[in-house]
Amino acid sequence: MELLKIQQIEKYYGTRSSLTKAIDGISFSVMPGEFTAIMGASGSGKTTLLNCISTIDKVTSGHIYLDGEDITELKGKQLNQFRRDNLGFIFQDFNLLDTLTAYENIALALSIQKKPQSEIEELVSEVAVQLNITDVLDKYPYQMSGGQKQRVASARAIVTNPKLILADEPTGALDSKSSKMLLERFAYLNRELNATIMMVTHDSFTASYTSRVIFIKDGKVFSEISRGSDTRKQFFDRIINVVTLLGGDVSDAL
Repeated sequence: MELLKIQQIEKYYGTRSSLTKAIDGISFSVMPGEFTAIMGASGSGKTTLLNCISTIDKVTSGHIYLDGEDITELKGKQLNQFRRDNLGFIFQDFNLLDTLTAYENIALALSIQKKPQSEIEELVSEVAVQLNITDVLDKYPYQMSGGQKQRVASARAIVTNPKLILADEPTGALDSKSSKMLLERFAYLNRELNATIMMVTHDSFTASYTSRVIFIKDGKVFSEISRGSDTRKQFFDRIINVVTLLGGDVSDAL
């Protein structure tokens, strides 16, 4: 059974006299344990799509189901609890709290869930090993590199064991070395822990680490490709081919 089901969603912005259709009848499903990328040119609707899935934004019509529950029907406290218990978020600008150490930033989500201190310590230690950040747990964000901050933000997102991890341009603020390290960690989490990850990216290299890429154009699904038995390099080449069909500039990688 699919973990995530997107069913004919539409999203409009603006007023009656000036309507913009950001999403135009998008439908697709994501199975448990999939690592999926969403790609598209600026203004294609990919970020709006992620915002709707993350419940940050609401669809105008259609339905989004996570593990069989229609999240488009949730409101208020029910929505907040669902978001807290089922979704993990990784942002381009990290969104770490400057006054907290890496450990405290990661532990915060568990504290909100009222986990006992002994369990918090165990879970934070475990995720720190998985993301190779044990040496920065006592540091504050200003004392960390961009790559370290992004891995701490990733640890915060996965420490609660969410059903779905949503990443918005997670490598956008990183140098190439830090990007590669983070993507290898994502691949590890997906492969070894069966984490389900959906990532919006403009970068073909980043997308090549996933198992599936969905391309969005003008608010619609333009195409999708799966990695299958391809090497990452072969998958990268196929992604570039679709980018070219989309009319994108390969140097911009969408």
